[in-house]
Amino acid sequence: MAKEKFLLAYSGGLDTSIIIPWLLEHYDCEVIAMAGEVGIGIDEKFLKEKALKCGASACFVEDISEEFITDYIYPTLKANAVYEGKYLLGTSFARPVIAKRMVEIARREGCTTIVHGCTGKGNDQVRFELTIKALAPEMKILAPWRIWDIKSRDEEIDYAAARGIPVPVTKENNYSKDENLWHLSHEGMDLESPANEADLDKILELMVSPEKAPDKATYVTIDFDKGIPVRVDGQELSPVDLLKYCNKVAGENGVGIADMVENRLVGMKSRGVYETPGGTLLYAAHRELELLTIERDTLHYKDLVAQRFAELVYYGQWFHPLREALSAFVDDTQKFCTGTVKMKLYKGNCTPAGTTSPYSLHDEAIATFDEDDVYNQADAGGFINCFGLPMKVNAQMKERNGLL
Repeated sequence: MAKEKFLLAYSGGLDTSIIIPWLLEHYDCEVIAMAGEVGIGIDEKFLKEKALKCGASACFVEDISEEFITDYIYPTLKANAVYEGKYLLGTSFARPVIAKRMVEIARREGCTTIVHGCTGKGNDQVRFELTIKALAPEMKILAPWRIWDIKSRDEEIDYAAARGIPVPVTKENNYSKDENLWHLSHEGMDLESPANEADLDKILELMVSPEKAPDKATYVTIDFDKGIPVRVDGQELSPVDLLKYCNKVAGENGVGIADMVENRLVGMKSRGVYETPGGTLLYAAHRELELLTIERDTLHYKDLVAQRFAELVYYGQWFHPLREALSAFVDDTQKFCTGTVKMKLYKGNCTPAGTTSPYSLHDEAIATFDEDDVYNQADAGGFINCFGLPMKVNAQMKERNGLL
């Protein structure tokens, strides 16, 4: 009888390095590894060799970088979705694109079970599993962290050492990290306590701290077409190369650090430090263009949508009907979000330095403080009387009852 095939979400990191031998020790199965290349520059040869040495029968490295940007990052950018005012969702929207490709590989290879290395405390287990349920409801899912006897990352290191498995961390440098083309996250160790200041010079990898940024400002010009960045500093680049360019220039200027205590979906608060240089620049530039091209009521309602959109992405509900419906609304708001934004980068700050659009709703003739013959200021009096009537009536009621 043929062995059951398991497909493992594989990164070569601590968790997934030990999961391969653990599966082979506990199940009569064949393990196929799959790594999703989301722009971090995976050493494909090294990763495949390591997976095979750990016991996998095969290892697939799938380049999904451009799909990640166009189908996940851009919809979220257009929505201006930010979780709890700080987190630009770097890990959140990388999981569904990886899980989607895992479903495709699992079906192609005849796998019955998909395995992931997410802990039972984290959000990623939800993101992987909800994607699998949405795209392959028949597929079985296995999460070793929820059932094995290993209780900590230190015990994982011991498990790997006992089996001669090299891992990219030590007990002295044991931060939990997640990297893709959009961001790099840091959790664990001294960062677990919100009372500790993050040692940025020690942990930053994609960028410099604001203190070490140049003493001279850098200007960046970004062109958008219907909410999507298409050119930077006059260069028409692919989505991957454009984001890499933004990462470099923003990172060199210390732009894009978020240190926050966030509310995980599973209920606990968790502290993390996120490096999102290019993403921070693109979000800031896109917002400036929206302020110029989207009328007031739509913009304000879109801000409400952005918060819900961010929650859906953070909660792993990328393929939820509500997220898809909200994206349809967002896309409609971006019809005229086309133009050019210049941003000034200086020691961690990212500020506007000029915005233009053929669809600008800003009319200098109306907005000017100088004399004009377009706006009749006397009209404001009647408007205020009508607009303020409910408040006036409420105050009169209070006055009649001695409450004012």
